[in-house]
Amino acid sequence: MASLALAGVVLAGGISTMAFAHSGTREEQEACTPDVFQYCSAQIPDESRIVACLKRNLKKLSPNCRVVMTGGQLTRKTRPQ
Repeated sequence: MASLALAGVVLAGGISTMAFAHSGTREEQEACTPDVFQYCSAQIPDESRIVACLKRNLKKLSPNCRVVMTGGQLTRKTRPQ
């Protein structure tokens, strides 16, 4: 589930997505995009390194990204606005 939010990060950053398959919902991608740029921008575009970085920074992540990274589902209450 951790990688579900990451394919959108590459798209949002304007970086080539040739090596990435689309995974996760749009909401899951949006939930972690700011956190990836804040904590893991040096790992872009390597998705496995981004996931590892997000896991290392779990306590610092936004509540929505933390839900995605821990295998939870975004609910109406936790969805990004």
